[in-house]
Amino acid sequence: MGLGNPGGEFGRSRHNLGAEVVVLLASRHEERLRAEKGTHSAVARAEIGEKVVVLAVPKIYMNDSGLAVRALARRFGIDEVSRIVVVHDELDLPTGRVKIKAGGGTAGHNGLESVHAHLHDDSYVRVRIGIGKPPERQAGADYVLRRPGQSEREELDVAEEVAADAVEAIAVSGVSTAMQLFNT
Repeated sequence: MGLGNPGGEFGRSRHNLGAEVVVLLASRHEERLRAEKGTHSAVARAEIGEKVVVLAVPKIYMNDSGLAVRALARRFGIDEVSRIVVVHDELDLPTGRVKIKAGGGTAGHNGLESVHAHLHDDSYVRVRIGIGKPPERQAGADYVLRRPGQSEREELDVAEEVAADAVEAIAVSGVSTAMQLFNT
């Protein structure tokens, strides 16, 4: 699941990085995301390595992402929350840094708060894409919802490719191996 907000006004914003990564993954595997009834999401199925993976982007706002994650888990029979991978932006990492995390807190991320609330479990895997802290006087919400400047956008484009590689590594080699590759 790649977190983001629907609509053109949020496209290419820092907060939509997760959704952009999932769109990139679908493209890499020659799949197209399509609305999936009852899931609040656009969905594609892709073969990564020897596994069939469900790729999804919510069609509801970030703060309600948990509704989509829960609906997808039910729709596709995912009973182990640790099999869910959520890709999202992360204020607590420097711009462009990608890290994998299994379980843990939300660091105040509203999309993750919603996922926690709807799954009642924090053991899902996260692929975190660093966007850095906002400038001193800028509110966090304004910062994440804005599009970055050109040089930062170029860094984030590279980070999206790395995050897509991380998701593929999780699917092919497992979380522990992927963490060794991407967190060092």
